[in-house]
Amino acid sequence: MTRELDLAYTTMVAELLDRALDAQFDADFDETGLFRKRKVNDRSYWYYKPSERGTTAQPDKYVGPADDPAIAKRVSDFATIKDDYQRRRKLVSTLTREARLFSPDKKVGDLVEALWKAGVFRLRACLVGTVAYQTYGAVLGYRLAGTAMQTGDIDIAQFRATSVAVEDSIPPILEILQTVDAKFRPVPGLRDEKGITRFAGRNGLRVEFLTPNQGSDDRMGQPVPLPALGGAAGEPLRFLDYLIHEPVRTVVLYKGGIPVLVPQPQRFAVHKMIVATRRSGSGPKDLKDLRQTNSIAMALLETGRQAGLVEAFHVAEKRGPHWREALTKARKRMQSLGLNEVEKCLDAS
Repeated sequence: MTRELDLAYTTMVAELLDRALDAQFDADFDETGLFRKRKVNDRSYWYYKPSERGTTAQPDKYVGPADDPAIAKRVSDFATIKDDYQRRRKLVSTLTREARLFSPDKKVGDLVEALWKAGVFRLRACLVGTVAYQTYGAVLGYRLAGTAMQTGDIDIAQFRATSVAVEDSIPPILEILQTVDAKFRPVPGLRDEKGITRFAGRNGLRVEFLTPNQGSDDRMGQPVPLPALGGAAGEPLRFLDYLIHEPVRTVVLYKGGIPVLVPQPQRFAVHKMIVATRRSGSGPKDLKDLRQTNSIAMALLETGRQAGLVEAFHVAEKRGPHWREALTKARKRMQSLGLNEVEKCLDAS
């Protein structure tokens, strides 16, 4: 039986994402305020100015790029946007029960919802890791393999330049996490004076913040403050700039649907190949990375979109010899494991 979704289900996904974004605007921006453009580094962005209440002036809230059609439409239609939560719940239920797309467990879903409502994804942070992988069935219109889906880790990545440029911030991050689990605490690190990157709750639940390391390797291990994220800092990582370049919008299938930003699935697959080669030895995490890559490659191949993976692969190869070496090593490892979908995509190009 094919894993590709029927057109009816892919249409439902599109409707759900559209309605969830409407709900985000409805929650974030009071109808008594107004939207206005602001130019930053030769690019225009929408900001929302709250209505003046009493004598306390409230700061403008960052909305998003002015050239993003989805945002521009909602700015234009803002007066008529109404949250339709029950309709969204029904769409989520149909997509998880009938289309058999993945829905996170309650503890993960509640945390992603809290981060969304606080404004994390509005401020252009990106959900990465296995929770992002869980959303790719909706992105690709394809039922991904059910292996390597479960996780208690939520990873959030953001460019430092973006975090500074938006000139906005969510409330204190620890307070947000503790609305879901009062036991959430910072995880001690060697350089806490530079900021906290990891937080842990009960039952192995963890939230970690990441940012690309685009400078010297001397910066590795030194947390980088991300001012938009409520006092959190990001763990600087190599290769992350490739992963979160031009992310895509999708929806986490939980409650009424949670609109999020995730990496392009083809870049996610290639990045997992590289990450797998940098883990010490061969273990369950290495295998999990490569199985996720193989599953995405299979989806792209069977839906006729393997050219996207080929392009992402070649972009990574052009980054330099270390990238090419890692990709070659990962290809050999995948072939030895019988995970051959990447090779099929490359051969089909």
